[in-house]
Amino acid sequence: MTSTLYIVLVLLASAVVGIALLRSFKLPAVFAYLVIGIAVGPHALGWVPDIQQTRHLAEFGVVFLMFSVGLEFSLPQLKAMRTVVFGLGLAQVVVTMLVVMLVGILSGLHWKHALLIGGILAMSSTAIVSKLLVEKLQLGTRHGRQIIGVLLFQDLAVVPLLVLIPTLAISPAAGSAGAVPGWLMPVLWALAKTAILLALLLVFGQRLMRAWFHIVAKRRLPELFMLNVLLVTLGLAYITEIAGLSLALGAFVAGMLISETQYRYQVEANIQPFRDILLGLFFVTIGMSLHLEWVARAFVPVMLVLLALLFGKALLIYFLSRLFRNERGLALRVALALAPAGEFGFVLLTMAGSLKLIDPIVMQILLAAMILSMLMTPFLIQFSGRIAQYVFKEDWNLRAKEVHDIAVHSADTEAHVIVCGYGRSGQNLVRFLDQEGIASIALDVDPQRVRAAAAAGENVAYGDAS
Repeated sequence: MTSTLYIVLVLLASAVVGIALLRSFKLPAVFAYLVIGIAVGPHALGWVPDIQQTRHLAEFGVVFLMFSVGLEFSLPQLKAMRTVVFGLGLAQVVVTMLVVMLVGILSGLHWKHALLIGGILAMSSTAIVSKLLVEKLQLGTRHGRQIIGVLLFQDLAVVPLLVLIPTLAISPAAGSAGAVPGWLMPVLWALAKTAILLALLLVFGQRLMRAWFHIVAKRRLPELFMLNVLLVTLGLAYITEIAGLSLALGAFVAGMLISETQYRYQVEANIQPFRDILLGLFFVTIGMSLHLEWVARAFVPVMLVLLALLFGKALLIYFLSRLFRNERGLALRVALALAPAGEFGFVLLTMAGSLKLIDPIVMQILLAAMILSMLMTPFLIQFSGRIAQYVFKEDWNLRAKEVHDIAVHSADTEAHVIVCGYGRSGQNLVRFLDQEGIASIALDVDPQRVRAAAAAGENVAYGDAS
């Protein structure tokens, strides 16, 4: 019998070598984890068998991923981005699910299977896309903010989907109209339990969490603080599992509760190593579940699903973005970044597969197409600007006009400093330069911020700081 220590050693050694190799090609670490899983898994080299110990490691990765999402969940952030989050984000998830569900039903799939596949394919990669936007200094751009807003709603949409999947597994997949109450009552009961549990935790949990973390922090022991974070996260995950819900939901609630305390940033810094390592192991197990022989036999269906995912989803997001009055170039950039699949899609696919809600062959086809689409994400984001300028000539004209306006704005200024970004740090820097008698021009991609600064007589121009 394979020991847990052997599995961990093989995965750690493979991860170190794989990440070091692929990072030399400037590829995200998640790709290394997927490739490692495919290579060492039971369907290739067979170094790591697909056993219960390996799945437990993956479950902890999902738990800490959902905890991180809950930690980033804040009502002020949602309020500031409500138009994008609950407008474009909601429309993208709902319309994608409905379109995939319709296509699935017309292709002969049961509506449950089609609904789940729609939810799986509606997700995009928060981990990869956000990291690439940060690396390319595009997080503060207009298309960057729109992408993050949609990703934020996708993260929130995972919670009801995690509740829905186990309830759909209760009744038989093949049912008639009379079988509707059989699945409807478990769904309603699960939603009721979720609502009651969330209400209790959010109403009473916030005060308890603040008081308890204050007591722990007063001891000034870093290891005690870290142990407390792990206890709260895993404890709430266990409570939701006992209630018949998922571990991930409890971890999400734990993140939400801690996000309302003054210890949020310290917790985020402490939990990051655990999250990244365990999430990496989750991606390894995803790669291990890919059966290369099955994928080779179903090569044509995999390519068809991949093309449908990339082109169909991109086209759908593009038109939805246009409905929200975005320029064509901006809408295309958003669509290209969000078209590939994401890590939460893997979470939902794994859960649906373990509950036998998706046929194994269909699961392998989806898994292969999703992995391939994620491998294309860096290239789509890197060349999205060039593609938008090539397809839509006015996008190039808008960029040229921005450069022209900046040149006109700064024509009479010499020996000056250009400040990229006019947020809080940028404003403080400009004030410091003014005190030192140094001329400066600030650039910002937020039109409202530029108008407010111009009304105050400040030297700020609209432009992409990247």
